[in-house]
Amino acid sequence: MNKIRMFKTILIFVILGGICFAQNSTSRELKRLNAKINREKVRVDSLETEIRILLPDLRNTLRATVNAKQQTDSVAIMLINRINTLQNKISHLEDKAAYVDSTNFELLAQLVMIENKIVTLTSSFTEMYSLKSGKTSPSHPAKISPAEYKKKYIESLSYYQNGGYEEATTGFSKLVINDPMNELADNSQYWLAECYYSLKNYKRAVKEFEKVFTFPGTDKDDDAQLKLGLAHQSMGNFEKAREEYQRLIDYFPGSEYYEKAKETLKQLNIE
Repeated sequence: MNKIRMFKTILIFVILGGICFAQNSTSRELKRLNAKINREKVRVDSLETEIRILLPDLRNTLRATVNAKQQTDSVAIMLINRINTLQNKISHLEDKAAYVDSTNFELLAQLVMIENKIVTLTSSFTEMYSLKSGKTSPSHPAKISPAEYKKKYIESLSYYQNGGYEEATTGFSKLVINDPMNELADNSQYWLAECYYSLKNYKRAVKEFEKVFTFPGTDKDDDAQLKLGLAHQSMGNFEKAREEYQRLIDYFPGSEYYEKAKETLKQLNIE
């Protein structure tokens, strides 16, 4: 019995010792954990403090980044639009360039026509001045009197100068038919052809200009020869135009249109 009691007593002490040891060990572990928690808490507090300090800067940086991105996107869109605009302009220029060669000749022809129109109108005003000044010689007997012929001629020429080509055509046509022997008949024939030329009826104009050469002693032959070249050129018959310009150069070397014919012929040969 004494041994049993002693064993129980020892067992109780062992258990109590184990409990004390466990309690001491747990207490030390808890202290270590508390210390670790405190350290982590300090770190968290420190991080919170840093975040509070850095947060405004982060907000500003983020806002600046967003704004910069928006500006970048805006610039990118603007650049894309400009690139598209430039591409369109380049495409347009390329399209225009494709027609440069063909339009250069057309422009040259138009310039020649304008220049010739100026010369033609100047000639018409000179004629009208001469007629009104009475600088004409007596004409052959006619179906209408010389005075009436001259009056109708000036009237028709005035229509032409003011762009009334239809009225001028009617007037000159009647004059040519009524008195083909009048000293102004060749001029009437020439201006009749000019009317058809101004109306862009180039085919009929060619026929009328060719009739100018049937009048003996006409001073409108080189004018008509130049216009034959221009009429064929306007119709796109460049080979025939070259022939007419060359004929002017060959047969009218003293003409005021000689150099113009040479230059136009040169351009046609280049084309």
